[in-house]
Amino acid sequence: MRLVLVGPPGAGKGTQAEFIAAHLAVPKISTGDIFRANVSQGTPLGVEAKRYMDAGQLVPDEVTINMVRDRLAEPDAGDGFLLDGFPRTVPQASALDKLLADLGTALDLVMELVVDDDEVIRRLSGRRTCRGCGKIWHVEFDPTSKDDICDRCGSELFQRDDDKAETIGNRLVEYADKTAPLVDFYGAQGKLVGIDATGPVEDVTMRAIDALQSFGG
Repeated sequence: MRLVLVGPPGAGKGTQAEFIAAHLAVPKISTGDIFRANVSQGTPLGVEAKRYMDAGQLVPDEVTINMVRDRLAEPDAGDGFLLDGFPRTVPQASALDKLLADLGTALDLVMELVVDDDEVIRRLSGRRTCRGCGKIWHVEFDPTSKDDICDRCGSELFQRDDDKAETIGNRLVEYADKTAPLVDFYGAQGKLVGIDATGPVEDVTMRAIDALQSFGG
């Protein structure tokens, strides 16, 4: 099965992508992994991407899409894949459709993890990161035994700028502007399924697997 996972920040895409990919026995492919691999290996695309990143600029779609093309052409993706973090915009989705057509295939399904803004803010703003070991805790879902002290190494916990309510609000606005239109794009193709991404991780995974089975996955 060839699957794309979409949803707002804090929807749990990374966690669910791992479980769903394992269930389908296909590689989980994220743009972050692709970028890191190309940059660390010094590929021509990695060198080009690093030039933009070092200058504090966004990597152009063309470079990202070519990286995705190379990754999807690898043997382990021949029988299917799960894309996490790509596409992020309708132009990227159109480019993905074209590159898959060039490879003689197409997407089977796009799964949207549905969660409202209040829940996203609750999830992300409650995260606390350890300055020592880097472990992430949560004031509500995974609290430490002593406020602001890591149970693992005893170091101080802090709230990352990305996890502050104002920053989260800005990320949600950007998602609504750029990524949410993918729902209509793939809905028009008849490839979209939405699942409730609230509640325990295990419950969300079961909803996802049930949805996949209805599509033959």
